[in-house]
Amino acid sequence: MRRTGAAVAALVLAGTALGAAASTAGAAPAKATAAAACPTGWGSGAKGGEATGAEPLDDIRTGRHDCYDRMVFDIPGGGSDIGYYVSYVDRLYQDPSGEYIPVKGGAILDIRVGAPSYDPETGTAAYPGVVGRPLPGVNITGYSTFRDTRFGGSFEGQTQVGLGVRARLPFRVIQLSDRLVVDVAHSWTS
Repeated sequence: MRRTGAAVAALVLAGTALGAAASTAGAAPAKATAAAACPTGWGSGAKGGEATGAEPLDDIRTGRHDCYDRMVFDIPGGGSDIGYYVSYVDRLYQDPSGEYIPVKGGAILDIRVGAPSYDPETGTAAYPGVVGRPLPGVNITGYSTFRDTRFGGSFEGQTQVGLGVRARLPFRVIQLSDRLVVDVAHSWTS
């Protein structure tokens, strides 16, 4: 009888634990889980990397993810050492003219990529951007973080883009083979 009572008590305790686990299974994820799924340790300070080549920029595209919005610079033949400098600025000014380019949003990222928008050998356009205009073919409607895009032009082998974002949020830059990626988090904490 004693063994049966102990077994019943163990089953009751196990059932209580399972019930508690089941009741939280349908609930919103805990903050620790969300933080692991959406890292925000990127910071908002300027980031840069040295260039090793000057292949022309082919395309700029964007994408939406659960934790961040993404901008990708396609540079065929650029390898994985594409130069860049990305920083928040109060206003976007075209390099080298100093002309002001209005960018909508709560904060502005000035993105400079070590790839001209033209073919360095022929001078013909490789990317069809127009200074001060939105990026061609890029639609950021419905994005959580991105608010505006503006082409800043190309000068001395680098292309400038203004990216308007909702607020000054953490961002990261990733160098991949033949492309450069800029991710801007949806929030500081997840």
